[in-house]
Amino acid sequence: MAFWFCCGKSSYRRRRGKEHQTWRVFSLKELHAATNNFNYDNKLGEGGFGSVYWGQLWDGSQIAVKRLKVWSNKAETEFTIELEILARIRHKNLLGLRGYCAEGQERLIVYEYMTNLSLHSHLHGHHSFECVLDWKRRMNIAIGSSEGIVYLHHQATPHIIHRDIKASNVLLDSDFQARVADFGFAKLIPEGATHATTKVKGTLGYLAPEYAMLDKAIESCDVYSFGILLLELASGRRPIEKLSSSVRQSIVDWALPLVCEKKFDEIADPRLNGKYVEGELKRVVLVALMCAQDLPEKRPTMLDVVELLKGESKVKFSHIENSEMFRSILAVESSGGTSVAEDTLDYISEEKELERPLKENTEL
Repeated sequence: MAFWFCCGKSSYRRRRGKEHQTWRVFSLKELHAATNNFNYDNKLGEGGFGSVYWGQLWDGSQIAVKRLKVWSNKAETEFTIELEILARIRHKNLLGLRGYCAEGQERLIVYEYMTNLSLHSHLHGHHSFECVLDWKRRMNIAIGSSEGIVYLHHQATPHIIHRDIKASNVLLDSDFQARVADFGFAKLIPEGATHATTKVKGTLGYLAPEYAMLDKAIESCDVYSFGILLLELASGRRPIEKLSSSVRQSIVDWALPLVCEKKFDEIADPRLNGKYVEGELKRVVLVALMCAQDLPEKRPTMLDVVELLKGESKVKFSHIENSEMFRSILAVESSGGTSVAEDTLDYISEEKELERPLKENTEL
């Protein structure tokens, strides 16, 4: 059973019955109080949509509040879509919805607060020098986030394509368990449909090549992005590194020649100080590169990815180890930088999250 309730010109669906409701409508006054009037010191990050703030409710519980920067019909649509998707999903590796606020032209979504912020903050941000992500935690993050995406692709009804899998959208709870977040770009795929035709949206370095060319979002686009994320998790490198003012190198172009030469130790994040399980590192890197292939039909499904990361299929992994792409000398010879125009596509964003720790408000 579902019913609709209205805020201004918009309607949002609230679910009852078999799905236990765990979210509610917040007042703007309540969220102003929780975030200290959206104080800069409470800001966790920002992007094209606006900003995310830490907050604390009257009962002491902590929240994260996404506040849309400017109201528009486009922003309203994305806000409604994200609410609709968040209201549908229930999985331990997906970020939970606490509620929302829609008063006047203010549009805010309230989430569970993740104490350890995002994977991006630990790999590239303010927590990167602490190096609290040991190898065991990285494997748990890889498996947990992949299981969250499996739920979206194969278990949610209708199926969901995330369209913006990246390190800043993998949040970490107090136990460093992964929660995939931010469904502002997500698409629902009706039963029987093979793809969603849509304008390209995403983040530089994570976009599947066919998605950028054909404007068609399919599950394998998320698989490609997840492959980049796995390489990032294993190596500590960014998806794209600047080699000069005009030349950049993708993480795939950097890693593939090293794999062809069996130099997995050179791929491992130096901050691990050699403390990793060699077999698991090899598994993560090879699966990552299979996911990030240019041809979508050759990529594994996320179901395959979970099985492979857990080491549950020796036969499948053996096929990957013996893949031609890891034996080709051409891959080694073409490992130079790639020229990338920085702002040629206005629908592709770069990472702009602050990802900074709060001064006094949280226990990090």
